[in-house]
Amino acid sequence: MRAPAALLLILALAACGQKADLRPAAGNELPVAPYGREERLPATVLLEVPTQAAPERSVELRKRSEEREDDPFDLPPAE
Repeated sequence: MRAPAALLLILALAACGQKADLRPAAGNELPVAPYGREERLPATVLLEVPTQAAPERSVELRKRSEEREDDPFDLPPAE
């Protein structure tokens, strides 16, 4: 009895997904156009994550230990 109810709940929640394009809420507008552009950017462009905000991870593994270079900014704590 609980399994069908849980399945029905999961299917109902899965059906709640947004299928239409994003639009600003009623009474609001998209941000103004960037300097030098005449038209505003669409919501899809504004939602793209810049590369610097989410860089790709480097998975390069070290094969052997390496000596560190001397760091002139690695100073002992002040007393």
